[in-house]
Amino acid sequence: MVGRPGNRAGRAGHLPRARGSGIVCVHDLAIPPPHRGRRCAHLVPHPSAGWGLANCGLIVSPDGHAAWIDSPYDRRMAGEFLEHSRALLPDGGRIERVIVTHANGDHLWGAEVVPDAEIVATREALGHIEYEPSPQQLHGLVHGSDPATPLGWYLQRHFGRFDWSATEVVEPTLTFVGELDLRVGQVPVRLFSLESAHTAGDLVAYLPRQKVAFTGDVIFASGPQDPGDHAVHWAGPLDNVISACERVLATGAEVIVPGHGPVLDREGVRGHIGYLEHLRDRTRQLHTAGVPALEAARTLIAENAYPSLGLPERLVITVGSEYRHLNGVEEAADLVATMADLAQVAWERREGAPAASA
Repeated sequence: MVGRPGNRAGRAGHLPRARGSGIVCVHDLAIPPPHRGRRCAHLVPHPSAGWGLANCGLIVSPDGHAAWIDSPYDRRMAGEFLEHSRALLPDGGRIERVIVTHANGDHLWGAEVVPDAEIVATREALGHIEYEPSPQQLHGLVHGSDPATPLGWYLQRHFGRFDWSATEVVEPTLTFVGELDLRVGQVPVRLFSLESAHTAGDLVAYLPRQKVAFTGDVIFASGPQDPGDHAVHWAGPLDNVISACERVLATGAEVIVPGHGPVLDREGVRGHIGYLEHLRDRTRQLHTAGVPALEAARTLIAENAYPSLGLPERLVITVGSEYRHLNGVEEAADLVATMADLAQVAWERREGAPAASA
């Protein structure tokens, strides 16, 4: 798919596109002259919804320099991304840099397939890697859990497609605080770090010439023809996530590539801000009423204010993060215990599912 400046969204909020968005390629065309400096987006489809199916960007300069923004979750997917990328590079071009929007594995772990690339992330993201389970730990948890339990059933259903048995985490080689201006050949890229939002080390990558922003997971997008999933935010608070979205708009970006889901226009980002404000306000109301965090998540799921969004059980994580901030708790939640609660909620929501406990 090719998108040009001046294209209007086919429907308010998101751009005309192929279903899914596995790769978004942004480059400057050297010829013909009428297109010089304009933006092209090549979209390689994968489903917009589902755990671990992140959007990845390929920036290509006419002089052969190229960079990734994020990388897929496992070696197989990353290898496919690399094949697609090479097909879009000019002769002699190679991936010289990977810009990592945050340290979750579905945005970082695939970078191992370009071992000579410079890895760029925020300083906080480098520290966050220590708190993530290793690929082998996660692989063992997913494939070693009893599928008869809610946790084992959920992990195998949503993460069983991935193979991290031999994945090696590539750590960032260039970190920064605040803002960092880079060039991918002839293409300028501005990076800016964010306050604690989706994780403690998020960044946004903005291409001022193309007016394209890659937001990472501060935005989980959805559209009428491309329904996505509920946002999941591990760090928060939601006020910071909302501020991050507003900062994306403040760049002047016209095309916004979220961490997951369809590519958005500015109106789509405003719609997502409205969703986040609803989550924040209802969570605070339930907290003030003395409702425990897990029950508050169940309440929001039952209210179903956004019925088109999938994976509503992820509100267990987002609401839990917001409660920790409201309660002044600085310690991160126990990942396995949180996923067990989430899985239990999902198990209970299955039609005809028997009661069970992890």
